[in-house]
Amino acid sequence: MISACLKGTVLAFRPILAPLYPLPVKARLQPKWRILVHISYLHGMVNPAQFKETDLINRRKMASHIVGYPRMGPKRELKFALESFWDGKSSAEDLEKVATDLRSSIWKQMSGAGIKYIPSNTFSYYDQVLDTTAMLGAVPERYSWTGGEIGLSTYFSMARGNATVPAMEMTKWFDTNYHFIVPELGPSTKFSYASHKAVSEYKEAKALGIDTVPVLVGPVSYLLLSKPAKGVEKSFSLLSLLGSILPIYKEVVAELKAAGASWIQFDEPTLVKDLGAHELAAFSSAYAELESTLSGLNVLIETYFADIPAESYKTLTSLSGVTAYGFDLIRGAKTLDLIRSSFPSGKYLFAGVVDGRNIWADDLAASLSTLQSLEAVAGKDKLVVSTSCSLMHTAVDLINETKLDDEIKSWLAFAAQKVVEVNALAKALAGQKDEAYFAANAAALASRKSSPRVTNEEVQKAAAALKGSDHRRATNVSARLDAQQKKLNLPVLPTTTIGSFPQTVELRRVRREYKAKKISEEEYISAIKEEINKVVKIQEELDIDVLVHGEPERNDMVEYFGEQLSGFAFTANGWVQSYGSRCVKPPIIYGDVSRPNPMTVFWSKTAQSMTSRPMKGMLTGPVTILNWSFVRNDQPRFETCYQIALAIKKEVEDLEAAGIQVIQIDEAALREGLPLRKSEHAFYLDWAVHSFRITNCGVQDTTQIHTHMCYSNFNDIIHSIIDMDADVITIENSRSDEKLLSVFREGVKYGAGIGPGVYDIHSPRIPSTEEIADRVNKMLAVLDTNILWVNPDCGLKTRKYTEVKPALTNMVSATKLIRTQLASAK
Repeated sequence: MISACLKGTVLAFRPILAPLYPLPVKARLQPKWRILVHISYLHGMVNPAQFKETDLINRRKMASHIVGYPRMGPKRELKFALESFWDGKSSAEDLEKVATDLRSSIWKQMSGAGIKYIPSNTFSYYDQVLDTTAMLGAVPERYSWTGGEIGLSTYFSMARGNATVPAMEMTKWFDTNYHFIVPELGPSTKFSYASHKAVSEYKEAKALGIDTVPVLVGPVSYLLLSKPAKGVEKSFSLLSLLGSILPIYKEVVAELKAAGASWIQFDEPTLVKDLGAHELAAFSSAYAELESTLSGLNVLIETYFADIPAESYKTLTSLSGVTAYGFDLIRGAKTLDLIRSSFPSGKYLFAGVVDGRNIWADDLAASLSTLQSLEAVAGKDKLVVSTSCSLMHTAVDLINETKLDDEIKSWLAFAAQKVVEVNALAKALAGQKDEAYFAANAAALASRKSSPRVTNEEVQKAAAALKGSDHRRATNVSARLDAQQKKLNLPVLPTTTIGSFPQTVELRRVRREYKAKKISEEEYISAIKEEINKVVKIQEELDIDVLVHGEPERNDMVEYFGEQLSGFAFTANGWVQSYGSRCVKPPIIYGDVSRPNPMTVFWSKTAQSMTSRPMKGMLTGPVTILNWSFVRNDQPRFETCYQIALAIKKEVEDLEAAGIQVIQIDEAALREGLPLRKSEHAFYLDWAVHSFRITNCGVQDTTQIHTHMCYSNFNDIIHSIIDMDADVITIENSRSDEKLLSVFREGVKYGAGIGPGVYDIHSPRIPSTEEIADRVNKMLAVLDTNILWVNPDCGLKTRKYTEVKPALTNMVSATKLIRTQLASAK
């Protein structure tokens, strides 16, 4: 109720104010806003002539929150700035200018959209876990860091290696295609507050007039995501270091409080995994220790990517000093039952109802219904609308997609649009529903559901018919390898590469010009053939045994295939960060998948005609195409995967008919898709491995089927890998410090061919012949000579020829050295 005194004040000033209004105040504003406008004008806060009612609504930020946001930029600005800096073409100041502009634009965008709880410190030059390692000063000794604030040189050496030392291990961030740099810790690790990034970025946003929520990787999740450093016993308890890192977290929190922060977000995603009692106890003790330092702050603990187990939920909601809890209610829909049955009174609930991992428009009506049901649980003033996880896993902004099909575009929401969805839901929850926006959303959802381009009955029937068989090759792998060796006549320890060779500036230009119709198809084919011939000659000169064509015609290992399959759509700027500066542009699977025409046969035949050595046909497997795409959410993922498997099966059979004797079906993302909860592992592995077998179950014994996997922890799924029944598997090994070999030391028998990578291709560092020979000898200690292959960890697409040639030269030299030693030993 506005007092009579205030009303009188406004009336007294009405003669002064009246000429300023192009329309009478009464006609322009609801009564409840008029006097506030007058008072605001008198204080210089607003010009009534320019005032809109929505301005006051926007000033009163709704209860909305974003867990995190993409950091590469809408046009990959950070990627190009990083690579320019790494190449010595620009300065650290130039890099920081790009970073500052990106951060500023992101914060302003969220503020302008009406988001109340805006995150800061989610930006990174490489990876948020590496940022935490820098914050804690946990730099491995090999990088010769001498203390003080960690600079870019040390930071990027840890991420990428340098001329003298290798990079730290990189692995998948939970079940996403994002990678993080794994901390290397031990009892002798010395911690110190060595990066003030979280505080400086909070202050940076505050200087723009935007009060943010600083985000830190939580202390317990940080340790649980770490590994014992080299030389440290595997049994070493990483959680024993909790007491060593908490003092630094306290320093950071104290500085944030001093800078004016009122909220802080700790990301503790490991809470959704299957944790033991001692791990859950670590959360309780950590936040009890932090409680006094956190006093005066609102503390949000954010979880994501899966349902939270009941015991973890109980631990989380009992943590000392915590104000709010964030949950993924897209991939963790069962968590709703826990919330409804036992949400603590007086706490904030950050409800992740907008999908942070996919690009489909939210079902706003359904989300609003869920939120309204949660109001009764948490209370109207304690319920906050949020994303299910960071939006870094989705594309940046749909506005940049000027060529995307209009119908499909209406079904989508990228990160920028999801920010708007979150705030629209928050406003609707507060009684200010935008009816037109909700109606347009409902119309788009109905359009997608009824569109004839989504469903192909023939494909649906073919996929449904797969259920009657497990699709295995008729002969066991040992017999097949014998038949293949008679035909291929390979030497002991055969050498190969994974598939791609460097994608040069010239090569990218040719593809770009062909796509833009600036050169003819004949000119394009001629240029690609020339590149393939160059790659073949290089491999022959290096004396590699099984060759690849280098994939010069391919933009990305998934996008390339998606462009030739039905049911896929593509973006121009839908880039998503994979690691460091590496971005991928996932295709969008919107409908049933089929293969209208052969996709790779022409190029594989062309390459094979250039050499007498075996040439691998290179395909991406169904599970990887699925996991590295934005997948339709209107049917189970396994059904889509079976459809893709049938399409790849046709391609395998056509390659075999064309005379290709070695076919590699990459399943780089098979481990990545493993659910975070053990109870869900068996079902996923069953359909994922089955999908792979579908692709090649009909080929002859003499056709050698390879697969490739990279950058994940494979030890816990080794039996499923064996069950894939590939003839040869090449797999990442070097960057994880030969972790893979431990599974064979522990007695697992592997009868198929296997090539644990001998050097890390994601680092510019060139390994020596001696280093590679040492790695191969370690492999021979646990693997039979007749099944071991020698190859790099991954494809060479991101490297330069100045790195590739000497590295492969050393790889072949090391192999020949060991062959000589083996022959002498006989």
